[in-house]
Amino acid sequence: MARAGLLYGAPAVSHFFWSKLGPLPTLFTNHGLFPRASTSGGEKCRLGSLRSCAVIQAAPPKMVTMIADRLARVRERIEKAALSAGRDPNAITLVAVSKVKSAADVREAYQAGQRHFGENYVQEFDRKSTELGDLSGAVFHFIGKLQSNKTKPAARLFQVIQTIDSLKLARRLDHCATPIDVFLEVKLSSEETKGGLDETDLSAVVEYCRGLAYLRLRGLMGMPPWFEDPEKVRPYFRRLRTLAEKHELGEISMGMSHDLEAAIQEGSTLVRVGTAIFGERKVNR
Repeated sequence: MARAGLLYGAPAVSHFFWSKLGPLPTLFTNHGLFPRASTSGGEKCRLGSLRSCAVIQAAPPKMVTMIADRLARVRERIEKAALSAGRDPNAITLVAVSKVKSAADVREAYQAGQRHFGENYVQEFDRKSTELGDLSGAVFHFIGKLQSNKTKPAARLFQVIQTIDSLKLARRLDHCATPIDVFLEVKLSSEETKGGLDETDLSAVVEYCRGLAYLRLRGLMGMPPWFEDPEKVRPYFRRLRTLAEKHELGEISMGMSHDLEAAIQEGSTLVRVGTAIFGERKVNR
């Protein structure tokens, strides 16, 4: 894998950070970070790469749909952004954000090869999941605000929870006694609508989570303030990357439909894309 510095004026990612990204398959050997593509139905894909999870089951040519076409375009954007930064596109996981979208839409994306999906609402997905139990290899990420009284159903429904934002929430989730991959959400903006841990509290929560029996701490997640110009988001992405380096965490979840290129060029390993795949949403939970 090429390890060139990032483009568009971004500083080169430190050797330490790339050393953390490089050996991910061994770092996650016990949990299938990069599972081999399979149609046997018996292999569970977790935080897999863009292609290792995206080509397991391609849709028949006659079934190319609007969602499939949009997915293909997003994958092209990811590949182009990764190559422009000297990175391997297969090191980027695409999480298709399917919140408030129907089970049929999720299935359509799955048939187009998508395996990672992001949901924001526990109750909504609880209802929807009853129609998705046969999607072998699908990985569901919780990316919304998780209330402490919803930890038990969340642990049952999701393989990855990206929004741990307190010691209390981590403790309650661990008490569910279900092995689960987690990210710590870092507050990158002063906006009241944006959640996450304050940077000053991050070290303590990282160390606490590393000592828990069931939570597997994978990385950091962040949501910067909205800017029409994605270039203005770069400083926030760089800050999250720096925090990941500091705490020796190899996974960074940042970047959405309008700014995924900047996020990837700044070191993101997971991008959360909804509108560019499923179209605009009507909030109806």
